[in-house]
Amino acid sequence: MNRIALYRLLRRNAKLSEKRSPALEQGKVAKVMMYIGAAFVAAYLIFLGSIFGRLAAEEDMAEMILLLLPLLLIIDFLMRFMAQQTPMVFVKPYLLMPMRSQVVLESYLLTMVTSSYNFLWLCLLLPYAYINLLAGANFWAILGIVVCGLIMVMINSQWYLLVRTLIGRSLLWWLLPIAVYGAAIGLFVIMIENDGLGILSDWFYFHPWGIWVLALLLTGVLALALLLNLKVQGGFIRKELSKEQKKAKAIKHVSQFTFLERFGQAGEYLKLELKSIMRNKAIRARVFSSLFLIVMLSALITYTDMYDGKYLLNFWCYYCFAIYGMTTLTKVMCPEGNYIDLLMTQRENILLLLRAKYYFHVAILLVPLIIMLPAVIAGKFTLLMMLAYLLLTSGLSYFIMFQLAVYNKQTLPLDAKLTGKNNVESGLQLIIELVGMFLPLLLVGMLLAVCSEEVTYIIMALLGLVLTIAHPLWLRNIYLRMMQRKYQNLEGFHASR
Repeated sequence: MNRIALYRLLRRNAKLSEKRSPALEQGKVAKVMMYIGAAFVAAYLIFLGSIFGRLAAEEDMAEMILLLLPLLLIIDFLMRFMAQQTPMVFVKPYLLMPMRSQVVLESYLLTMVTSSYNFLWLCLLLPYAYINLLAGANFWAILGIVVCGLIMVMINSQWYLLVRTLIGRSLLWWLLPIAVYGAAIGLFVIMIENDGLGILSDWFYFHPWGIWVLALLLTGVLALALLLNLKVQGGFIRKELSKEQKKAKAIKHVSQFTFLERFGQAGEYLKLELKSIMRNKAIRARVFSSLFLIVMLSALITYTDMYDGKYLLNFWCYYCFAIYGMTTLTKVMCPEGNYIDLLMTQRENILLLLRAKYYFHVAILLVPLIIMLPAVIAGKFTLLMMLAYLLLTSGLSYFIMFQLAVYNKQTLPLDAKLTGKNNVESGLQLIIELVGMFLPLLLVGMLLAVCSEEVTYIIMALLGLVLTIAHPLWLRNIYLRMMQRKYQNLEGFHASR
């Protein structure tokens, strides 16, 4: 079998795997919502392409999109964190077969390059090209611009894959995309201030073949990115599968968290939460990523005027408090799926575990509260606003997100990052997540439209306080509903280990 036929076979097997997945029926609603979201993105890109196309036509500068696209690709880079995993789940099984792992990885990388997500950017490029063609631009130059733009998106997909993998090893690798995109923005600003755009436009006008030279250069960059990813991904995946570990240092001290013993069995589960973060890579990565985002957003709000609008400040203040819970509670009870049978051996064990998780997540809200104090000193936030969003998160947001404990039934691997199983969510789970993310902000927006900010924050604080105090009632309700689905959830946890 030649390599092309093997690529086609691997791709067909991946599609068959999706069709035969037991989560297919659960995921139908989620897929419909995903298609609706993709339609909105496509419409937005068409809108942007039309605006940029009109600007370029007025300035007689058809190549303008190539200068703006690197800035737009920053958004594309961030969006991929929500939409794409690395690498795909089908890589792992083939590594155990008598087949070269390089071929499987090549198939995966080519799948990423030719994914429909990349071609969605044609919704921006084609309207832009059409408007400039009507304005009298050269056909071959416009075609070259579209080709260059599409190749830049493909390069960005490989860049995302490389950065995502490196960040999984250390959060310090976030400095790499910050430096690269910061340099791109800085270069754009320098060109604007020194009439570099006009010089570049003149060069392309007198050398129309230059756009195709640029296309060839970008193709070479894409090939290099593919080769680099092939080497990096192959090394990391083989290391993870073989469980290679550095020589462990002598353990001098083991944290016992004895101060939690006063809380009885709930204290033991609090110890479990803390030790899970300390010992398990996958869980620890979620914690550090959330902490990094909180620090970054707090610094942007405090030291820049980027989010100085009333609604933007409320939006980011809420998400600084809620982001950790949104990151971890979407998979609530999924890590425990690795040992769920032991938790079922005693009556109300699960209820005590849920209470411990709730107390832990409420206590962790003190972290963003402390981190955002500089924003209070700078006058961006008020103490009443911070208190309101803290209570709204501990009450309303957590009340909604903990409902997922009833329906989550796929085990989350504790250590595997690159080759972990893909936990497909049902439509109901996705709806709960979206409600948890946006309902509090919707309520805040409605209150701000009819009340003053102080009255809005008082109402929010009271609502959050009531739900926080009532947590024993709604946690018990969640527990009882979990017990009604006990055998169904156990089967799901066993099947997904």
